[in-house]
Amino acid sequence: MAHRIFTAAALLATLAGCSGTLIAPESPGSNDFLNQVASACGKYSIGKQPINYLLDVSNDDVTFLDETAKLSAGTLTPAAYRDAINSFYPSGNNDAAIDCVIAQLD
Repeated sequence: MAHRIFTAAALLATLAGCSGTLIAPESPGSNDFLNQVASACGKYSIGKQPINYLLDVSNDDVTFLDETAKLSAGTLTPAAYRDAINSFYPSGNNDAAIDCVIAQLD
């Protein structure tokens, strides 16, 4: 488990170095939100992958994790989150998954 956390932190730090800004806000609150999303929405799919897979830190795709953390921190509105996810993951119908994630904000 510690290895996964280190891997995610290293990956986010590397990406932050590329863009010059922090990719996803990381805090106990954002981690709690991501755990809540995994529990409530993990079976839904974004594109062709289940949310649980997209939240796994051993996955090379950090876009879903990044955008969802920004949503939980309030740096993305639900509408901007929906647009970001649908523009990066155009395959399939993402609506049920996105609706579930946004519902976790309440």
